[in-house]
Amino acid sequence: MKVYDSGDIRNVVFVGHQGSGKTLLCEAMLHATGAISRMGSLDEGSTVSDYHDVETQRKMSIFASLLHVEHKGTKLNIIDAPGYPDFVGEVVASMRVADAAVLLMSAADGVQVGTELSWGYAEKAEKPVIMVLNHCDKEGDFDAIVGGIKERFGRGATVLQTPAGGHSLIDILSMRKLTFHKSKLEPDVAELEGAAKSDAEALRTALVEMVAENDEALMERYLEQGGLSEDELQTGLRAAVKARQIFPILLTSASEQIGIGRLCALLSALCPSPLDAPATPTAEGGTIKCDAAGEPVAFVYRTLTEQHVGDYSFLKVASGTLEQGMDLENAQTSSLERLGGIFALNGRHRDTAQKVVAGDLGAVVKLKDTHTNQTLHHKGAKVVVAPIEFPEPRYKCAIKAVNAGEEDKLSAGLHKIAEEDPSLRIIHDSEMNQMLLAGVGEMQLEVARARLKARFGVDVALTIPKVSYRETVQTGARASYRHKKQTGGAGQFADISMAIEPFDGGEYQAPADINVRNATRVKTDWGAEIEFVDAIVSGVIDMKRFFGAIQKGVLDAMHAGPIAGYPCGSVRIVIFDGKMHAVDSNENAFKTASRMCFREAFAQAQPVLLEPIMDVEVFVPEEFTGDVMGDLNTRRARIQGMQAEGPFQKIVAQAPEVEILRYATTVRSLTQGRGMHTARFRAYAPMPRNVQEKIVAEAQKAKTEE
Repeated sequence: MKVYDSGDIRNVVFVGHQGSGKTLLCEAMLHATGAISRMGSLDEGSTVSDYHDVETQRKMSIFASLLHVEHKGTKLNIIDAPGYPDFVGEVVASMRVADAAVLLMSAADGVQVGTELSWGYAEKAEKPVIMVLNHCDKEGDFDAIVGGIKERFGRGATVLQTPAGGHSLIDILSMRKLTFHKSKLEPDVAELEGAAKSDAEALRTALVEMVAENDEALMERYLEQGGLSEDELQTGLRAAVKARQIFPILLTSASEQIGIGRLCALLSALCPSPLDAPATPTAEGGTIKCDAAGEPVAFVYRTLTEQHVGDYSFLKVASGTLEQGMDLENAQTSSLERLGGIFALNGRHRDTAQKVVAGDLGAVVKLKDTHTNQTLHHKGAKVVVAPIEFPEPRYKCAIKAVNAGEEDKLSAGLHKIAEEDPSLRIIHDSEMNQMLLAGVGEMQLEVARARLKARFGVDVALTIPKVSYRETVQTGARASYRHKKQTGGAGQFADISMAIEPFDGGEYQAPADINVRNATRVKTDWGAEIEFVDAIVSGVIDMKRFFGAIQKGVLDAMHAGPIAGYPCGSVRIVIFDGKMHAVDSNENAFKTASRMCFREAFAQAQPVLLEPIMDVEVFVPEEFTGDVMGDLNTRRARIQGMQAEGPFQKIVAQAPEVEILRYATTVRSLTQGRGMHTARFRAYAPMPRNVQEKIVAEAQKAKTEE
């Protein structure tokens, strides 16, 4: 495999709405440049990019595929990223290591949901964007599509090519008519005439003016000469693209192989090389200069297991040159890794690379202890590449093995697929005795289930998670309980009186008949703060000896509350009286007495169930705000406000967690796939009486069935 200089490399990620043709366009580029002898088919599952079983079965991209082609001495590293929103983790990781984004749209449909989302990811990552209208052989209103693009993305969206009928395009940079043939990379070139020439000249003038207004030297030359040469225009355009001032619009048809060679040429000419792109950020806030002669630093941006090969670690070389046999240290684990095989990939096909220079993308196999978001460098070096921030989960399910005895197999499989897809999270909810799998959306979790079955042979069930409710009291109450047991010999005796009341973190205001000795605040395993007040006088209970047992008994009772078996929280317990026996009183006796006394007092203090309330932000196009707000109202949500966020409206609300467990799917349905939401825990709050009665009835039924 040829070793390329850093300046001869272009790293681009193909993004866009599902079905815009990313995978087939990559296939056409591979074919046109001779990397493959014939184009594969999406229907047949024979494309280079979509080669995993789960992709060929579903006929959609799920994983980001790393590809490469050479065009006239330039290596184009292409990452074909999935368009379905649930697999945004693949897009985010790919965007991090790419130096430019190619935003695909259908020439018949224009801006769609995935277009907007992909633009947002590129904008957040501050990546240059090349826009490609694919399927240009299909009928569509070109001017209307371009108008929609400009309306959405601004005047920086600039036409570089227009359709000329059949397999021909008019190229504004070269001012030529290009006619493409499936058998040739390079098109036939013809001069422009008549109306076509006039239209192209108007577009070129607009392009020249846009390029010149972003470069003072070019503006002076433009004013002096009345125009710019093709080389001057291309140089200025490259700078404007890099600065995100201009977003060129190109035309292709992957199926008919129209515009493929010209696309390769323009990506080479307009996209920044790693030397021109921003330096790699470090975790400490610094940067790493792209220098093939520097100290080797590589960043692992994704991990994937391939059958018969093992673990592939996909990496970008931030600095230096990687060579086979090199020993590097993992910055996070301090373990040493030997680089056995280094590869340039085209999907599952791999070419051995003796060296990979700074700025290039590649893959290594069988690293012992290196995972996604980790840095490899020389032993003793301190540099660490800033990690990728993967999206927060918005959808979760309880997951368990269908067949008993496969829990270990499930756990191993889950951790493996979560390592490959860091946007998946495994949550062990010991409080509700459930394992949760959380991700961006329902499709992502369904794919995870299919992969667990195919790779690890474990069938799993995905169900609605149990919500972690809380129990508390609304007023104060007192109770006494005597535990007395005589079984021959030493018996058990404990007498205790306690008061309970709501606890909000404030100081205890003791009534006249209670004398406080000290107070202890305890953070429970389930996150609640409890206050225990010792108000025992005259030594009726030896609190030095029995306080620990009393506290343990109360906490045991609180772990499974009296109302419906949910943990208790926000309660103050005051121990103010009792009795003990010199012989029969022991820790077990006081533990039992305190547990029973707490239950009696709790039942008298107007107990109530609390439910988790979430801060919810819903991002939707304006035309769907009425439907979304109406739906939120049916979910007992309280709308806090609404404000514009770019092309979206952000609806801010507070809603019970139980009402939004499947909300990701609902939002997508209500907004034709264009909406999304985030939800974060805010606080616990009392639930309506009718809802509480339903929850209590369900808990009692479940207890009866145990």
